[in-house]
Amino acid sequence: MGTDGTFRLGVLGSGNGSNFTAIAEAIERGEVPAKIALVLSDVKEAEILCHANRMGIATRFIDPGNYRTKLDEEAEKTYVRALQEAGVNLIVMAGFMRILKGEFLKCFAGKVVNIHPSLLPAFPGLEAWQQALDHGVKYTGATVHFVEQGIDSGAIIAQESVPLLDNDTPERLLDRIHKAEYRIYPKAIADIARGDIMLKGRRTHRLPA
Repeated sequence: MGTDGTFRLGVLGSGNGSNFTAIAEAIERGEVPAKIALVLSDVKEAEILCHANRMGIATRFIDPGNYRTKLDEEAEKTYVRALQEAGVNLIVMAGFMRILKGEFLKCFAGKVVNIHPSLLPAFPGLEAWQQALDHGVKYTGATVHFVEQGIDSGAIIAQESVPLLDNDTPERLLDRIHKAEYRIYPKAIADIARGDIMLKGRRTHRLPA
């Protein structure tokens, strides 16, 4: 918590920041008892940084290094230091296109969440909506989960199903999945901020009111 008792979020993003915007707007409406303390990106001109700047939220671009899909060792240390200095209680991945590993997850064990466009454990990895279409499933959806060493394999916090329609295109399906994400991600973060969610092994438990 911050010195004023506020639950502080650190957001990581690489793109347009639509989930970040949904979370920030939910905070403004009083639906999420938290404050976004810092937004970090591995892309210098990422729209998420522009959105956060317009909202008066601290931002920073940190060069990820030479790897294409992860942070190099020095970049990882810089991200960890920036988040620690910001005093964050929870790290929210919002379209961050780097796999977090090693020391980062050791420093923030049980304190990193992500949203994925499928009903995990089905269709982990890239373009999950296209995977759903290719497999001809009747339902897919969105999943909020804790982040661990595996890819999209952490304990599940919240899910919402999205039906596949006969005339679906990848774009139409993804649009409906995004709308589900904008509903469940802020709510899941609010539950964590209130202390309503407990992580126990591979499962999350909702504490009684």
